[in-house]
Amino acid sequence: MSSLVSSSRAPTEKRITSAGTAINAKLSAVGQVKSAMANLQTALSRLSTSADKPSFKATTAADAGFAATAASGAVPGTYSVRVDALAGAQKLASAGHAPDAKPGSGTLTFAWGEDESLSVEIGEDATLTDIANAVNRAAGGKGVGATVVTSSQGQHLVFTAASTGTANALTITAEGDDNGLQALTTGSGGGMSETVAATDAVVWVDGLERRSASNSVSGLVPGTTLDLTRVTQGAQTLRIAQDNEALSTNVASFVTAYNNVVTTLKSNSSYNATTKAAAALNGDSLVRTLQQQLRSQVGEQSESLKALGVTAGKDGLLSFNASDFTVAIAADPGAAASAFGTQGGYAEKLTTLLKDNLDSISGSLVKRTEGLNKQVSDLEKQLDALDLRMTKLSSLYTSQFTAMEMMVVQMQSSSSSLNSLLASNRDN
Repeated sequence: MSSLVSSSRAPTEKRITSAGTAINAKLSAVGQVKSAMANLQTALSRLSTSADKPSFKATTAADAGFAATAASGAVPGTYSVRVDALAGAQKLASAGHAPDAKPGSGTLTFAWGEDESLSVEIGEDATLTDIANAVNRAAGGKGVGATVVTSSQGQHLVFTAASTGTANALTITAEGDDNGLQALTTGSGGGMSETVAATDAVVWVDGLERRSASNSVSGLVPGTTLDLTRVTQGAQTLRIAQDNEALSTNVASFVTAYNNVVTTLKSNSSYNATTKAAAALNGDSLVRTLQQQLRSQVGEQSESLKALGVTAGKDGLLSFNASDFTVAIAADPGAAASAFGTQGGYAEKLTTLLKDNLDSISGSLVKRTEGLNKQVSDLEKQLDALDLRMTKLSSLYTSQFTAMEMMVVQMQSSSSSLNSLLASNRDN
């Protein structure tokens, strides 16, 4: 009976299984194409960004007295830079105190910058160390820092401005019943002495002076930040030039991603005449359309791409010559943006092509995947229906064989009775 059910099941199950295998192969192939095109989309986006916003590099002597960082808004050129002074943070020290001295109680108020202030409550039993800890907790690294230093004259409470520059110098006042905290204030009657004065940085660029509260100076050289490290005796040379290394790397990465798409489309739509084996997407209209569109876009921009060192072979694969690219950009710095920028002649159309196929809602490859998944679901339903039919068929065969077996038993019983009757008649 089981062999009869299996025999009935086999043709339909084979058809469904064969169809499922083919559809799963297409799903895998479409997935590979989607992945390759998503990588190309990422590479193109990175390339377009770097083409629209070129990088610059700053070159200085090793001992120039400053370091320079050029941003995307830098202007290529040569600049003369001289550092006359560095910005420094103010330090204030109290007179020497005996160990564990308790100078007094009340409120210490620190003021700096433009209307910045901090008030710290000091308890009656607070030592210099307690005061330093209280100030540091309240300040949290902003405005002022405190520490205790021990010298031959005793313990000194030292306050250091958290930021450099004369604008960030500290003014300290106190309020308290015993006036003991006056020894920790500045100004008339105050006991704090300035051990290190606050200073501003002074730097000259091409004869133009800038004073700064910070040793990091921006805007004096367009699009460039100068980080001052030491005073120089004379002017030092700063050179700003466009840095095409990152852009060149992004072009190379794009070409690699593009070629991966071309190779993936070809391998998943190929036909082996020798083995007569066709790839999963052989003859697929979507694949043919993608291949034609990619070739067409490269063909339309072949001259501008070739000028940037990007050429297409007969097999549809691109190649990139970094040396040619460097020469082309040196001659025309805007050429990369014209081809690969977000509104570039080549990149803009390719961006649209990739979006049309990869969009999570309306993309062609997404729709194809959804359609194939629906076919898989339909086949699974067919298998479920086949299982149900075979269960019913098995039940039918079982009832038929049971009825047949009962009939045979009855016939055997009747035959036995008849034989007995005949034998009895012979004996009489």
